[in-house]
Amino acid sequence: MNKTELIDKIAANANLGKADAKKALDATIAAIKDALVAGDKVQLIGFGTFSITEKPAREGINPATKQKITIAAKKVAKFKAGADFAEAVNK
Repeated sequence: MNKTELIDKIAANANLGKADAKKALDATIAAIKDALVAGDKVQLIGFGTFSITEKPAREGINPATKQKITIAAKKVAKFKAGADFAEAVNK
């Protein structure tokens, strides 16, 4: 499912126009992104939790030259499915 198909589903399930459904989806995504950038986590009971984890710098190997390289530390977004969501997926 892509973003357009998701907007269509939201519009149908919430009895909204497609423009309003798009605004709602965009606002939701922006709110989650803003919270993660601020260092907060977003918990949606029954769905899951979005959070940020930090990966430390590490050493790797360039596959083309076989030389050791340093891979910089970075922050990554993480999603952990909630119990209800995980159960629904595993049925």
